[in-house]
Amino acid sequence: MPSITSTRTETGESGIATRGTSFGHSRSRRRLHTVENPRKSVTLTVMTGLSALYCLLPLVWLVINATKSQADFVSSFGLAPGHGFALWDNIVEVFRFQDGIFSRWLLNTVVYVVVGAAVSTFLAALGGYALAKLHFIGKRLLLFVVLGSIAVPGIALAIPQFLLFAHFGITNTPWAVLVPSFVNPFGLYLMWVFTAEAVPTDLLDAAKVDGAGEFRTFVQIALPMLAPASVTVLLFSFVSIWNNYFLPLIMLKDPNWYPLTIGLNEWNKLGSTAGNGALIQNLVITAALLTIVPLIIAFLSLQRYWQSGVSLGAVKG
Repeated sequence: MPSITSTRTETGESGIATRGTSFGHSRSRRRLHTVENPRKSVTLTVMTGLSALYCLLPLVWLVINATKSQADFVSSFGLAPGHGFALWDNIVEVFRFQDGIFSRWLLNTVVYVVVGAAVSTFLAALGGYALAKLHFIGKRLLLFVVLGSIAVPGIALAIPQFLLFAHFGITNTPWAVLVPSFVNPFGLYLMWVFTAEAVPTDLLDAAKVDGAGEFRTFVQIALPMLAPASVTVLLFSFVSIWNNYFLPLIMLKDPNWYPLTIGLNEWNKLGSTAGNGALIQNLVITAALLTIVPLIIAFLSLQRYWQSGVSLGAVKG
């Protein structure tokens, strides 16, 4: 009798073990895909490769042709190197052409970008903090206005802004480019969403109990916590102002106040000929390459802060 019981027990345990093993294999076959164990997809890989090729091919073409002399540019295939390496000669000629006007355009662009991006980011952080943490009359209406203004393209406001600035007599001045860049509805929206989740209200209340004013609380308590979101807004503003074309085209008539976008277009409009009859396509291409270098440096320098801001916003959202 004990032997029969023992046999049944062993048989039952073996059956349970067998079913457990089968269940374990079933679970392993249905393992969820995660970041560490992603699902392999040939279609997604091909689409990603095509997207990368689409984005990188113009940059490769630009780099290759910036190394060519004018003679090589007009006589060789676009993606083929020239007979010599003329990149340094082209750069020197870019800064010498038309009495060095490229340096003035570069300086103008840097001023527009630094002042405009810094002020717009600070105002967006200040406005986002007020919308997220303060209570005042008309707050809901203001939120609707901010959300609605995001849908309005900036090019639609260029003509009204020109008429308004012409009335005040500030067209053809740097202020005509700087003032519109101070307003960033999308940056304000991002800062509002980020502030609502990333800045604890209890910490702000504690600072106010200790005697800190509203502005001091924002600068010393809230603003450091908004660093990742501020970098994101700063990068968006940086790229937007650096690539701004239509607004300066309308506002500015003096070449000494042109940004790079308008200046390079003026060179391009020379037809393919300069005043002395020499072709300058190689100078335009080299200047275009020089204009994207600061953008690349900015993104690489602030990439760590930008990625942390995007990730934190995604987790909290």
